[in-house]
Amino acid sequence: MWQAHTIIHNGVAMPFADARIHPLALGVAFGVAVFEGLRAYRHPETGAFTVFRLDEHLARLQQGMKVMRFDNPPSTETLRAAVLEVIRLNAPDEDAYLRVQVQIEAMGMMATTGPVGWIAAALPRERSKKFASGLAATVSSWTRIADNAMPPRVKASANYHASRLATLQAKADGYDSALLLTARGKVSEAAAACLFLVRDGVLVTPGRTSDILESVTRDTVMILARELGIPVEEREVDRTELYVAEEVFLCGTGQELVAVTSVDRLPVGDGKPGALTQRLQAAYEAVVRGTTDAHPEWRAAVS
Repeated sequence: MWQAHTIIHNGVAMPFADARIHPLALGVAFGVAVFEGLRAYRHPETGAFTVFRLDEHLARLQQGMKVMRFDNPPSTETLRAAVLEVIRLNAPDEDAYLRVQVQIEAMGMMATTGPVGWIAAALPRERSKKFASGLAATVSSWTRIADNAMPPRVKASANYHASRLATLQAKADGYDSALLLTARGKVSEAAAACLFLVRDGVLVTPGRTSDILESVTRDTVMILARELGIPVEEREVDRTELYVAEEVFLCGTGQELVAVTSVDRLPVGDGKPGALTQRLQAAYEAVVRGTTDAHPEWRAAVS
């Protein structure tokens, strides 16, 4: 697997290992940072790279910086150029996982809002080892963060502390992944991915008011499903629906689309990845990699 050797920090390309901020900077001391995870996919025939839904990811990042009240944040144009450049500089020979992060790089009080720094990085990342076989998930005893506490629609680094706790508990109990409920007891999402289930042939996902991240991948799946003629519902989801669903799968830039084949040791459907999940996996793979003519506007070329 290829190795990352260059990172862009505050607009300067430097050796990956040389990037630094002070350990007492607010980005470290209080987790005052927002980020986006993206993927650059390599076309199987031409070898050309495209970044999937780059503009939508950067729009969400700008929303996050606004909510976090960052002073003089980097522009979308600056970050967009850096994402494409960091891929060119690292010259990967396979797909790349990208991270764009903006943080407070100064020391100060908790409410300090600047100065702001940023990075763009390209990293190797393997597909989940359970991509073909599916995940064993559990409903976590940890509750999903709420909008009036730590807004989950902001992709803030500190928000992932809750997901980390749920994941650690799930793995200690012998599961692959954790599913979290809202404070109201409704299904929200997985520890680091959004969630879909199939009920009576309908694709169902918790709505935006279920304390979810407003996921770009989730939006992609809903669009592709409707184009395939699959009915889609956004609504509140009960915990027990996970136990009686025909199919369950998770989605996100990191996870891509991966089936959940058991929840709390109860099999989902026949305990294997379902037909609808596999159909959407194939549609997603084609659109992100560019082996279909559909949605060229979602693929930003790395020239």
